[in-house]
Amino acid sequence: MAPPQYFTVPEHQSKPLGTPGPRLLEIERSKASFSADDLKLYLHGQARLDQMKKILPVLESEPAFDKSTIHYMSRTEKFKHGLAKEKRLAQVIEEQGWNQDDHFYAEELLDMPAAFGLHKSMFIKTLAAQGTDEQHQLFLEPARRFEIIGCYAQTELGHGSNVQGLETTATYKPETQTFVMNSPGLTSAKWWIGGLGRTADHAVVMAQLYTPDGKDGKLVKRGPHPFVVPIRDPKTRECLPGRMIADIGPKAGYAMTDNGTMLLDKVEIPHINMLARWSKVDPETGKFENPPNSRLSFGTMTYIRANIVQGARMVLARSATVAIRYCSVRRQFQDKDQPVLDDGKQPAETQVINYQLVQARIFPPLVQAFACHFTGKEMFRLYELNQEQMGDGDFSLLADVHASSSGLKSLTTIMASQAIEDCRRACGGHGYSLASGLASFYSDYLPQVTWEGDSYMLTQQLGRYLFKTFRILLQDRNAKMSPENHTREYILKYLDNPNAKAEARYVGDLSDPHFFIDAFGHRAAYLVATALRKRDIERRTWNSLLIDIYRCSVAHSQFILVYNFAQAILSDKVLKSQPALHKIMTTCFELFATYTMESEASEFLSSGYLSPKQHELLRNRVHALLAELRPQAVPLVDAWGLPDYQINSALGRYDGDVYPNLIKFAQAEPLNAVKFNITADDPELVVGPELRDSSRSSKL
Repeated sequence: MAPPQYFTVPEHQSKPLGTPGPRLLEIERSKASFSADDLKLYLHGQARLDQMKKILPVLESEPAFDKSTIHYMSRTEKFKHGLAKEKRLAQVIEEQGWNQDDHFYAEELLDMPAAFGLHKSMFIKTLAAQGTDEQHQLFLEPARRFEIIGCYAQTELGHGSNVQGLETTATYKPETQTFVMNSPGLTSAKWWIGGLGRTADHAVVMAQLYTPDGKDGKLVKRGPHPFVVPIRDPKTRECLPGRMIADIGPKAGYAMTDNGTMLLDKVEIPHINMLARWSKVDPETGKFENPPNSRLSFGTMTYIRANIVQGARMVLARSATVAIRYCSVRRQFQDKDQPVLDDGKQPAETQVINYQLVQARIFPPLVQAFACHFTGKEMFRLYELNQEQMGDGDFSLLADVHASSSGLKSLTTIMASQAIEDCRRACGGHGYSLASGLASFYSDYLPQVTWEGDSYMLTQQLGRYLFKTFRILLQDRNAKMSPENHTREYILKYLDNPNAKAEARYVGDLSDPHFFIDAFGHRAAYLVATALRKRDIERRTWNSLLIDIYRCSVAHSQFILVYNFAQAILSDKVLKSQPALHKIMTTCFELFATYTMESEASEFLSSGYLSPKQHELLRNRVHALLAELRPQAVPLVDAWGLPDYQINSALGRYDGDVYPNLIKFAQAEPLNAVKFNITADDPELVVGPELRDSSRSSKL
């Protein structure tokens, strides 16, 4: 489904000079010390690879899923294209008999976030997790069949991260057995709600619940709770009475999604519309019933954040794929110290990927992707274990898993968003073109840093947990905690020897995974101890410690990434049974650990754990590992198995045919079919009829 071309290139000028991109990537792949296919199988498993073979051809053949003209569309056109994608995908799922996992994977490959996005994620997840069996029949099952389309309305114009500060109210009236939903003021307006602007006919609204069960029937504030609110007539698409709803306007990304706003004016909904799996209100008396355990809902958030960490690995891998492939094709300047020859044995410019300064920017995201892969797997294992234990009444693992998931969500989303931009810049001028696939990818990924908990404010959840755990262990080294709690391990080790020093004299010492586990654990404990001393002894205010707490969260989360990656190197039987894969993964681990440690060197030095001489050893090791990874870079990104359809990048194509495809991207620009009148004193702007957007004036 190629887009139209608005200019042509003469045949005699249509071939790139020098060694063509496909040949350069062929040479790169010939250097592999391992099988990219074997690593792909290890990372994804046969079931996922078979799933791709089943789903990808279907997506590529559907006109509604075509991506070739998206970058030339207006906002309205993009929204319509996104809605067409959503409707056709719902049909395809039914036609193909795809299950939920197939559906989610199809969305990942499509990478076209559009109008039904929040319906398929937070709306359905909230109904499933917090609704009763009766509410599942009433709301969840129709939502899964796309008979109703919903959104999740939590954020307000005046409140985001502070959920307890939400202003929308839900007041229960026993006499009518209804909740009165109301927005008291302008800042109470729901805002940023995906799918609300023009699409959804139902919303799960988070509102402050008030029940009339106080003394003498006074209203009692019960905090935020979820309510299902019908908002549009499903046939006429008109807003129901008492609802003011609109799209909030253009955004940096997510052009296909109608993020909306809503004000509710004393809207009454039935008692059954309060999701009541945990908290309940007696329909007759209005008496509020607390959930049996307020911590049970933490499991859902842990699962969501585990998915975010797993998603971050693919963001990192995709960014690295585009940059590494392009920088292997792109040539700039001749290296007089290490001259190279092209296929014709003539002097040639150096591949950009050979420059150390480029490697230092595009190799870290690659190894960070592997780190997130292993930690994501471990988070899902701990989630399942925790759910099982909570079912038996054992909550010993919950706090550590939930708090760590908060820190990891923060770290990985910030890390991934920075990686997209670092890789885009490494692609030079062409990285600025939407043809790179990175500029628009960056805009669409950025909300991940903010939603599901702002990635900076969220670190306070982990900070509170680290402070509490440190205090407990300071008082009682034998305090009972889950054997899966690695926070306990590194804090106890620090308490036993707070002045520990790194035992590294030679480069070979930096190849031991245990060295990095100990180093990152000591640094994390040191930062917690330092911040806690300011809080408990110096009596500093919480606000004055927010930067310290953020650093504690980063250190703890990096410890987890290092620990889980190290455990794979040390103990993964499948990996160790394949020496070639184990060797390259060990190199990736060492680069991840040394690069991260060198980037955060000030804290390792200030703790006294690392000496200046050891820091120099560490820095030199990073440089050596960049060179060691260089010939394996293209095979490593190939192993992630990202198809061209998903990447949608002229620069990151598997075949390396970069330059002809940049020309094709320009040929599809409709502006090239329009002639403009540039005479300053002539009101006419366009010479002849306009090709597109004829509703706009062609005159001043």
